[in-house]
Amino acid sequence: MLNQTVLTILSVVIVSLISLVGIVTLAWKKKLLEKTLLFLVSISAGTLFGGAFLHLLPEAIEESGFTVQISLLLLAGIVLFFILEKFIHWHHSHHEHDFKHMGHHPTHLAPMNIMGDVLHNFLDGLVIAGSYLVSIPAGIATTVAVVLHEIPQEIADFGVLVYSGMSKMKALFYNFLSASVAIIGAIIGLVLGAQSEMFLEIIIPLAVGGFIYIAGSNLIPELHKESHLKESLFHLSGIVLGIALMFLLLGLE
Repeated sequence: MLNQTVLTILSVVIVSLISLVGIVTLAWKKKLLEKTLLFLVSISAGTLFGGAFLHLLPEAIEESGFTVQISLLLLAGIVLFFILEKFIHWHHSHHEHDFKHMGHHPTHLAPMNIMGDVLHNFLDGLVIAGSYLVSIPAGIATTVAVVLHEIPQEIADFGVLVYSGMSKMKALFYNFLSASVAIIGAIIGLVLGAQSEMFLEIIIPLAVGGFIYIAGSNLIPELHKESHLKESLFHLSGIVLGIALMFLLLGLE
């Protein structure tokens, strides 16, 4: 239990530090940044699919099989992350549209982005904690999948905060602050997991649904925006690489 606790906290600290990656991109050329981000998105999609189907789902069905309860929780995970993404995207487009025609920065965009990010990172913390309580390899696989997903996500969040009128340093600070909520989620997850097996029975299928939703409806559509054969093959290789990485992590078990 001690090893799982230490690894969980270490993992969510790493996830939180990813929020600082936004400042690095300021020196990058726009075209290079776009290509790099899309390749990261493709790897992220592969790791999320691989983490869901190779690590978390087998753990969820190991004892009782693929029951209706697990199916419902998996679907609930998809719906939960749909609601979360819908909330964030609605406020992004709504406020961006309103303020774009008023000639100044959309200041209301920042708190909405931070609120959505806080909830998202809290759930990440719960999922990472639950995964480590199931097994250390599952925890590592989940952490890798979350980290790779968070890199393009945090760069986008940083851009939104700067666009809303924040200074770069202030945007970096608030992005890090909201990312740090993953640590709170992880601590709560460790406490709940230690007190009740029901927490693991719920959080792991929810995480599977969440991973499938994020990869399938959030990341893959971004890759379809680029239709050239060369870039498409490049993105396909990223997805395969992400899945292969998750497969290799099975060797830790």
